[in-house]
Amino acid sequence: MVGSYPFPGWLEFASAHLEQFGQADIEEVRTDAVMVAVQDQLAAGLDVITDGEQTRYDFNLSFYGKLEGIRGNAASPRRFGPPAHDQRGKYEVSGKISSTHGLGAVPEFTLLQKIAPPGPVLKASVPGPYTLSGRITPGGSYKNRWDITDALVPIVRSELEQLVASGCREITLDEPSMSCYAHREDPRRFVKIFSDTVKPVLGRCRLSTHLCFGNFKGRAVGLRRYAPLFPAFFDLPVQEMHLEMASREFAEIEVIREIAARGIDVAVGIIDVKSYYIETPADVAERVRLCLKYAPAEQLSFAPDCGLSQTARWAARQKLANMVNGVAIVRKELGLS
Repeated sequence: MVGSYPFPGWLEFASAHLEQFGQADIEEVRTDAVMVAVQDQLAAGLDVITDGEQTRYDFNLSFYGKLEGIRGNAASPRRFGPPAHDQRGKYEVSGKISSTHGLGAVPEFTLLQKIAPPGPVLKASVPGPYTLSGRITPGGSYKNRWDITDALVPIVRSELEQLVASGCREITLDEPSMSCYAHREDPRRFVKIFSDTVKPVLGRCRLSTHLCFGNFKGRAVGLRRYAPLFPAFFDLPVQEMHLEMASREFAEIEVIREIAARGIDVAVGIIDVKSYYIETPADVAERVRLCLKYAPAEQLSFAPDCGLSQTARWAARQKLANMVNGVAIVRKELGLS
């Protein structure tokens, strides 16, 4: 799993009618949703699971409610026509950007710890400061997106430290905006931002990053090429990079050879979350064999291209199960099962 999982229909309903629920009811709904997400992942046979981000709104939007110094603009700039990012309101600066009580990832993880059985690795995904900065309009003492990013770095850094302190040993710092905009910004600046953010947790957890091209309503938002990221991104201080490949028909698959050669593991997106074609186990096995032409088995893992929050649950469930079964075919071929 990358991070998110589809909300059950009853959670969508409850979220739209919160005024009908008491606080205890809401906590029960939240807990039940995480239990469902965990069970679906266990049933699929995943080795690494998350809470499905069931208690968040989108992969990052809930985090803005934890920040001080910003205020939301409820009005959507564009209300009609095909869905896109310009239909989502932005936040405005109202003071010094800070977070007194954290971003909420720690209680999410502690709930997952209570629910998950022994066996699978428990992972937390946290949006990075550059990605978070994209929804905040510069203002006040923050003249541009870089200023806002700088203000968010210590906030996200503290969240990572607290996650490690709570027992989290698998963390993804999710920075899709970096891969979306590396074609027009200095990727070396992105590497510095990332490195500054994760510095206190280096060596204390298995750290990865998710690099994709956007998935709001199943649509990309940036230039869908990894070439602009490298060679700068080889210097990211991570043990694993996750790359979106399936939706791009494995274009640039050769980059995983270079990543692996640098001693960095690669989690390859082999399930297309933007398509309702359900990959068969044979499809998955063929894709795994392709990846093995470029990187050794011990440096490869497999996941969907992105989080599954924009995919219907019936499809997500089958895609995950087929992913595991397809990988198992190749594991058996290699004598690893």
